[in-house]
Amino acid sequence: MVVVRSEVLVAAQVDPEWWSSGLWNGRPITEFLRRRDITAVFRFLHARGVSYGRIAALVGVSPNRAAEIAKGVRQVTAYEVLERIAAGLNIPRPAMGLGRDEDIVVPRDPDRLAVEVGADRSPAGVDARVEVSNLVRLRLGLDEALAAASAAPRQLELIEHAAGEHMRVYPSASPHIMLSLLAADCREVQALSLRRQPAAVQSRLSGVAALLVTMCADALMRLGDVSEARRWYGTAIHAADDSGDARFRVLVRAQAAMLPYYFGDPTQTVGLADAALAVTSNASSPGALAAAGRARALARIGAIERARSAIDQARRLFDEAGDEDTDVAFRFPAKRLLFYLSGAYTWLGDTVEACRVQDEALRLYGAAPAVPIDVALIALDRSMCLVQDRRATEAAVTARDAVAGLPETQRTEIILTRATDVAMAIPEKDGRGEVASLTDYLRACRERARSLGTTAALGP
Repeated sequence: MVVVRSEVLVAAQVDPEWWSSGLWNGRPITEFLRRRDITAVFRFLHARGVSYGRIAALVGVSPNRAAEIAKGVRQVTAYEVLERIAAGLNIPRPAMGLGRDEDIVVPRDPDRLAVEVGADRSPAGVDARVEVSNLVRLRLGLDEALAAASAAPRQLELIEHAAGEHMRVYPSASPHIMLSLLAADCREVQALSLRRQPAAVQSRLSGVAALLVTMCADALMRLGDVSEARRWYGTAIHAADDSGDARFRVLVRAQAAMLPYYFGDPTQTVGLADAALAVTSNASSPGALAAAGRARALARIGAIERARSAIDQARRLFDEAGDEDTDVAFRFPAKRLLFYLSGAYTWLGDTVEACRVQDEALRLYGAAPAVPIDVALIALDRSMCLVQDRRATEAAVTARDAVAGLPETQRTEIILTRATDVAMAIPEKDGRGEVASLTDYLRACRERARSLGTTAALGP
């Protein structure tokens, strides 16, 4: 008797009216229920005096697990767990899109059904009525399943808004931090995509997935996790293709082309850039990015005439469709075009034009650049030009300053590898002391980077 009374008291603390009229952080709780945001649900209850221990007892998880969900450390996406939460907390199943055929009540007594609809009671009539009731049940079940499968427009808008915010802060943020932030939204998109969605909704989901996953891939590339970055770029291409949006398809391929340029064979960069440009004949800023990346890679492998032709193509595409000045990720304003051309002219050995382009790019990025990694990579191009002009000591000092000028969390492997390229390009007889100092400094940066964090945020 005591146990039963205790359970009743606990259940009574969850007022079913809360789920239709309650507010959380100034927004209707129904909005969070549609998103299946269990973190918000648990916090909502806790704010109303229901302890996490009691929430855990109601939904059948441990108190520690309930606390982790409330903190956002764990996400709930499994359908059966969501069902258990809805049942335990008296949440109407339709509010969370959890309707199933067996939840629809249909009279089981054919005679009772006949009275209700005024039908005859002959055996044939009973069979017909049972068939009709089954069809009604089936239709209602389909209607509910279709309604449950569709993501609410506001939910999609919130996800797209979050992706836009990530793109705004990504260029200046630590890749470790960004991976943690991006992982949460990737899981939400994954949960929605596992449910059948209308074509228009799935297209938007796939488009936002392409952007989120590309940022994850780029962050992994910056950290030097080449194998994992390659896999994430593959997923990004899949998502972009599923979206049906040509701009996404070009953009993701153009971004993926950067990985072998920095960590592999630049010939592969040329192939991926060609694939990006082949998606559509329409001029676009992602197309200008692909052409600029192609030019830089061709110059690096010594294809001089093709590289110069690609530079002209990149300039032409930019003139037709380039972006206005912005620091948002994956946009391609004039300063980013110049950043890519800096690399192209550097590898072509045209140090005069390279330095002119670098000066113009740095002027556009400004004294306090919002995208410090671009400025550091331009400075490392300048270091390589100094090596070609036989100014070894100055090259080593410039490379060291480029790395040291970055915030510690931005001194990632993509920068350290490029600075190492400078050190290795300096002849042994030149600038020995400064080269040794640069090499020692880069080694210390790598050791420090290992202690700053891992990519565990992308785990389950």
